[in-house]
Formats: sequence, C-alpha cells, structure tokens
Amino acid sequence: MEQPVGQPAFVLHSRAYRETSALVDFLTPQGLVRAVLRRARGKGGSLVRPFVPLEVELRGRGELKNVGRLDSVGIATWLSGDALFSGLYLNELLMRLLPAEVPHPAMFEHYTLTLRALAEGRALEPLLRAFEWRLLDELGYAFSLDRDINDDSLEAEGLYRLQVEAGLERVHLLQPGLFTGVELMALAQADWQAPGALLAAKRLMRQALAAHLGPKPLVSRELFRKR
Repeated sequence: MEQPVGQPAFVLHSRAYRETSALVDFLTPQGLVRAVLRRARGKGGSLVRPFVPLEVELRGRGELKNVGRLDSVGIATWLSGDALFSGLYLNELLMRLLPAEVPHPAMFEHYTLTLRALAEGRALEPLLRAFEWRLLDELGYAFSLDRDINDDSLEAEGLYRLQVEAGLERVHLLQPGLFTGVELMALAQADWQAPGALLAAKRLMRQALAAHLGPKPLVSRELFRKR
C-alpha cells in the first residue's frame, strides 16, 4: 500500500467542523486541497492559521482528505496592518479562483515569495499587482500587454479597453475604463515608477479579475476599505 508523503503547504482558510475537528483549505504545490484535521482544538490546532509554512501529510483519495500529519517548517510569516490585509486578500483570491487539486507549483512558489516580501515591508501595490497577474497567467487568463487583439504593437498615444476574453482593443472614442498606450507599456515592463502605472495596473487587474470572480464581493477587499 502506498504511504502518504509529506508536502509543503499553507493554510488559506479553516473553520470548525463537527465537535473537535477543523475543515482546512491548504495551498500546496499540487494545488488547492481541502482536508479534515481531527482534534484541531488540541495539539496541532495552533498551526491552523494563515502564513505558517507547513509540511502536511494527506490521506484519502476523495475530494475531502484527512490530515495524517501536520508540522511547521521554517519560520512563520508575521504580517500586520496593511500587509496582513494584503495577505488575506491573496488567500481569498486563491480560494476563489484556483481549481481544486490542479498542480500549480510555480504559483505556490510565488505565493511563498510574496508573503516573505510582505513581511519585509516591501511596497504593497507592486507586490499585489504582480501576484494578480501571475495568478491570471497560471490559470490561462492572461493577455498580451504590448500587442492588441489584432496583434498590432501598442502605440503610446493610443487608447485601449480590455476585452477580457480576447485582450486589449484599440478604441478611438473616449469612454470609461480606458487605458493609454503609455500606461500599458509601463505595465509590460513592470515599470512601477512611471506616472500612473500603479493606478492603471490596479484598474486593469480589477477588470480582468472581475469576470472570473463573479458578483460575490471579496471579503478581504471590504475589510481593507474599513481598516
């Protein structure tokens, strides 16, 4: 009989389950996995919190696994203030968008590095925009930032709108939600110092993510507004 193998993981979300257990959503290199942690209120329960690097051994072949072993590894990432809200936002994005049990090892690595950067006090906006873009790319939702839907190079003086399923479309009449070629060129180069680049990136990612998130608002975004 094949023995379960430990794998790196982070807790994205957990909630009480039955009398003493917890239902835990883990991010692992093998994707998003839901599992039951028995006796979560005893030893091991203190590890069921976000941003703690773990090694988890999961048992079972169905959609709902059982935690056979749970250990902390390395140093926990301590976030506070806006960095904490940002970390919760990343967790919620992953919970809402990642399909269950589809491997995304590069996304797991990027998440780990982003948590570390948040803990180090790095500027939040570039980190969040880079994470959002990486997630879109991993899920196959990314689009070209330097060519339009006709495969023409962007022009600095041009105006563009996002067609979520196709990419950037050049338009010639002013309308809400447009982006300038200059802004998009800066985003393609990750030039966060360019005037308007960060604001344009935030608007672009909001538009791109909205189609995949659906109408249900993000709880973490509401918390950030009320901080």
